[in-house]
Order: sequence, then structure tokens, then C-alpha cells
Amino acid sequence: MGIMGILRLNTHLLRLTRDKQETFLTLSILSLAAVLSFATRLFSVLRYESVIHEFDPYFNYRTTKFLTEEGFYNFHNWFDDRAWYPLGRIIGGTIYPGLMVTSAALFRLMWLVNITIDIRNVCVFLAPFFSSLTTVVTYCLTKELWDSGAGLVAAVMISIVPGYISRSVAGSYDNEGIAIFCMLLTYYMWIKAVKTGTIYWSTMAALSYFYMVSSWGGYVFLINLIPLHVLVLMFTGRFSHRIYSAYSTLYCVGTLLSMQVSFVGFQPIQTSEHMLALGVFGLCQIFSAVEYLKSKLNKEDFEVLFRALIWAIAGITTVFAAVLTMSGKIAPWTGRFYSLLDPSYAKNNIPIIASVSEHQPTSWSSFYFDLQIMVFLFPTGLYFCFSKLTDSNIFIILYGVTSIYFAGVMVRLMLVLAPVMCILSGIAVSAMLTIYMKQVDPSKVADKKSKKFDSHFTMKSEIATAFVGMITFLLISYTFHCTWVTSEAYSSPSIVLSARSQDGSRVLFDDFREAYYWLKMNTPEDAKIMSWWDYGYQITAMANRTILVDNNTWNNTHISRVGQAMASPEDKAYEIMKELDVDYVLVIFGGVIGYSSDDINKFLWMVRIGGSTESGSHIKETDYYSSSGEFRVDKEGSPTLLNCLMYKMCYYRFGQQFTEMGRPAGWDRVRGAEIGNKDFELDVLEEAYTTDHWLVRIYKVKDLPNRGTR
Repeated sequence: MGIMGILRLNTHLLRLTRDKQETFLTLSILSLAAVLSFATRLFSVLRYESVIHEFDPYFNYRTTKFLTEEGFYNFHNWFDDRAWYPLGRIIGGTIYPGLMVTSAALFRLMWLVNITIDIRNVCVFLAPFFSSLTTVVTYCLTKELWDSGAGLVAAVMISIVPGYISRSVAGSYDNEGIAIFCMLLTYYMWIKAVKTGTIYWSTMAALSYFYMVSSWGGYVFLINLIPLHVLVLMFTGRFSHRIYSAYSTLYCVGTLLSMQVSFVGFQPIQTSEHMLALGVFGLCQIFSAVEYLKSKLNKEDFEVLFRALIWAIAGITTVFAAVLTMSGKIAPWTGRFYSLLDPSYAKNNIPIIASVSEHQPTSWSSFYFDLQIMVFLFPTGLYFCFSKLTDSNIFIILYGVTSIYFAGVMVRLMLVLAPVMCILSGIAVSAMLTIYMKQVDPSKVADKKSKKFDSHFTMKSEIATAFVGMITFLLISYTFHCTWVTSEAYSSPSIVLSARSQDGSRVLFDDFREAYYWLKMNTPEDAKIMSWWDYGYQITAMANRTILVDNNTWNNTHISRVGQAMASPEDKAYEIMKELDVDYVLVIFGGVIGYSSDDINKFLWMVRIGGSTESGSHIKETDYYSSSGEFRVDKEGSPTLLNCLMYKMCYYRFGQQFTEMGRPAGWDRVRGAEIGNKDFELDVLEEAYTTDHWLVRIYKVKDLPNRGTR
């Protein structure tokens, strides 16, 4: 065989061994990141029992339970008569079913292999499970964009980033729990399609997009970002047959599949939010046709034909779009979409959208709170992507720039920003460490290019060591920050409140479940409950009672009517309640324990929404302010406020309660004031139940005698 042959064989074996070691190390780190992602989202399960969080997840759980018990056909045709009384709601045509179908499929699969788990536990642990899958797909996507080192850093970062944990902790059973995985999977498939131009990867991207559409309304961001990427590639001279094949396949297959979701229907070809995707698809066909004609005609004939085509297509498109828009075939942008382009739009025109805390602009402190060091690594990652500009890197640049704008406009979209922050931060950390780690021990730098670089730039070993140490310290601080934020801010379910006592121990307030259980056990099964729309899903799911409004805020008129009842005096409110056939009224009051998200603090939104319709035009927000223009609940408060139904329901009998040492009776711990209207009785309501900490108060509507009787 010879000595040289043996040496070559040994070198080959060493290389194989090194490759296997690197693969094993990569898989180990990636597996650890996936496990870490799952584990960090179990704080709420460890601290409390296995409960569903927030408001929307209760509706999702209720519909998922119905799906597993009744089957998909009955689920799709389910008319829910317990919602939006007396209107009701068709469930199958008004939701994105991906979340429920995924949970039901996993439930059936586990029962098939004799893992007899309850559907509730599937719902509780679904988001942590998908967060692990998100960690893996983040690695794959970042590896396609840069290298495996950057992919591992990005995977570890997204496994504990607070901006994503906020919507993927155990019990956070909402659409976003699986939607971020669907979104990143679609992006990964799209990048593979862009690189290869094959129909296989384009079809896989379309299937991933279909899963995304079935899961979350945020798919609109995705179907605008991908065509924007294609458009930029056109303008920068990077458009090719690969891009044409990838986008044409994705658009055609993805659009046809998305239209199979009942809630989406014909929106992809009828609404303004989808017109960019359609327009870019048309441009791709025109661009390819022009390139074909260019190859077949001489220069003079081509220029004449090209000008004629441009004017003809522009004119026909303009006329066609104008006719369709004026005839209503193309629907205008929705209020939520307008809010992204103009942050003041919802506040000035649609108060029900502006009233949702998730739709408020994001503060700078929230960026640091949810992203920490990635706020500073993000622009560094953009720099490295610009320095190595490829078709794929252009996509991640567009994703980063657009998402940071939208996240600044609406705090809810911090969830869309978090993944790209992790990806670009992973690229930044990997690229910088690749540069500086070589300089830690310059004697081991063997290649000529590195030696030449070192001779021009005096990067001493000490400086490189200090820089690597600084990066290590920042990553360690990021880990501690994420752990603290997860433990303190995102691990407590909103339905079970907690606080710290003077001795540092944790105190729990379980008033919500206490009140819903009372409703379930002590009210008629056909009782109608009026509350503000925030609590509708929880009342329906936990108390199994009919509600007037819930968190699916599609009917502004109906919600406005409830707001008018809350903002009116008792006699006027009674007329509205009888009109709506109300049996019980539920309010949230935090004046005793200091819970600031109660109905008094939300009351001005009830006034604004109540006065936004014609029937409530007499309700003016200024009537509820004091003479000095303040919203006050003390003696200086507006008489209109002090005598409205909401004020009386919250503060009934509160004037005799002592809440703090050294404070007078009737001291509101949230507003920091002594209430101004203490001695009053209720004429049209009677107190039915008040929870242990006065957090939830339930009133029964009286059956007043006829006026003619004595």
C-alpha cells in the first residue's frame, strides 16, 4: 500500500472522526437548547397547578375539547349559542382551526400508543413542546443564512428569550404558541427554495404557509414579506429562474391551500392586505415574458414593444384595480392593518381596537425587558449580513427591518421580532467570535491570510482575550436576565394572581376561579351574564353560562351597548339590561387588594366604546372628568361618574371597609383616594356574591314590579 497511502488514509480517518465529533457536538448543543426551551416554560406548572392562562386560551381549550369529543365535522359546523347572546356564533367559520386540530391530533396519537393523557394537559403543554421545535427550526434557518455556529447561538438564544416565552409558557394555549414555529418553518423552506429553485422546496414552503394560515392571522405579515423579498431581488438585479420558480409555486399552491380555511375564504384574492403578493406574482410573469422576448427580438424592436407593454399593462391594471375597489370586490384594509401604518388611527377611529393593551405602541423599556443584549447585537448582525450580501441575507435584512418597525407600533408584534433578533444576534456573536478567537493565541494562526490581517491590524492577544471575555459575560448576563424575567413576569397565570407579603412569602388570589365556580353552581343553566368583554371567554369556559360579549370583538355595536349600560345611571342601565335579557352582572374590582387592571381603570374605554355608536351618542367622555379635567373617584369626581352603574357596582358597601392602616374607610388602594360616594343603595340590582378578596363582584338583576301595581 505504501507509506504515502497509509498517511492519506490516516488523514482521511482523522477528518471523518473530526466531522463526527463536530456533528455529535452540534446535535448535543441543539438537543440541550430544545430541552432548555421546554424546561424554562414550565415555571407556571411548578409554581401553580396545571392551569390555562389569560383569556383567549380558555376559548381555545373549550373548542379543542369539543373537537376531541364531537369530531371535526360537528366542530366545523358548531353553532355556539352561549356566546354573543342573542346572536350566537358559528365557530367553524370564525376561527383559525390549526391550534385545535394540532392538539386533537397529538391527543389521538398519544392515546394510540397507550399514553392516556387528558386533553387539558395536551393544551397546557402544547406551547412548550412547539417552542422546542422552534429552537430546532431556528438553528436550521440560521445555518442556511450563515453557518452552524451562528445557528447554535441563535437556537440557544431563542430557547430562553422573554419576548417569545411570554406567549409559549405552559398554559399559554393560544395561536401564537404554534404560529411562530410555522412562520420560521415557512421561512426556512423559502430560503431552501430560493437557493435551489426546485418545485419540491417551493411546495414544502407552500404547505408550511398553509399550516401558518390555519393557525394565526399574523400570516398576513408573512405573505407580504416574501413578495417584498422577491420585489427587492428584482430591483437589485438578482431576479433569476430560481426565484421565479420558487415564488410562482409558493404563491399558486399556497394561495389555493389557504383558501380552504373557512375563516380566510376568498380573502387572498379580495382584500388589500394580500394585493402585494398578487401584484408581485403578476410582475414575475411579466418579467419572465420580457426576458423571453428580449432573447428573441433585436434591440430596436424590443424597446418599442417593451414601452408599449409597460403602458398597456399599467393602464389596464390601474383601471381594473379601480373598478374592483369601487365595486367592493377588493375589500379595504382592516382597522388593525391601518393601525400598523398609522399608530393613531385606532385611537381616533376605532376605540375597541385601541382599548386592547396588546395593540399599544411598545416602550423602549419593553424592548430591553424582552430582548436584553439583542437590542445591541441586532444592528451588528445587520452589518455582517450587509457585508456578505446574498439572496438569503437580503431576506433576513428585510425581516429584521420590517419587524422592528411593526413591533414598535404594536407591542403584540414583539413576538414576531424576537426570532429575527435571535437569528441576527446569533450571526453577530458567531462572526465576532470567529474573528477574535483566532487572535487569542496568534501563534496558532497558520493561514497566510490571517497573518497578513494580523500584520496590518495590531490585534493583540490581550485585546482579543478581553473581547471574548466581554462577549461571554454578556451572554451569561443574558441567561440570568431571561431566567429572572420568566420567573417574575411570565410564569404567573392571569387567572391566579400572586403578590409578595411583608415577610417575602408569596400570597395567591384565586378569586376569578372562585367566582366562576359560584356562577356554575348557583345560577340557572340558562342565565345570561353581562360583563365587560375581557372576561367573556373565561365565563363561558369555566362557568358554562351564556354571555353577551366576549374577546372575539367582531360586533362593535353589541359591545357598545354593554358599555352604555355600565356608563349610565341605574334607571337607564336597567332598561338596557332588560333589553338584553340580562340575569347577572359581573365586575372586577381591585380597590381592596390593589389590583390595577380592574374595571374602574378600564372604565373610560367603556365610555369611549359606548359613545362610538349612534345609540350611545349621548355618552360623552368629558362628562366623566372632574371640573379640573381629571378622572377621579373621590369627592372631586364628576357626579356623572359617581352615580353610574359601574361605579355603584364596584363601590357598593365599600365605604364601610378599611383597607389600609391609618386610612379612612372606603380607601381605594389602586386609585389612592377615599371614594366620594359611600352611602348609597342599589335600586335595580342586588348583591349575589363577592369573592374573598373583593376582586370579583356578582349582582343579580331585580325583577321590578309593574308601575301600575300598588
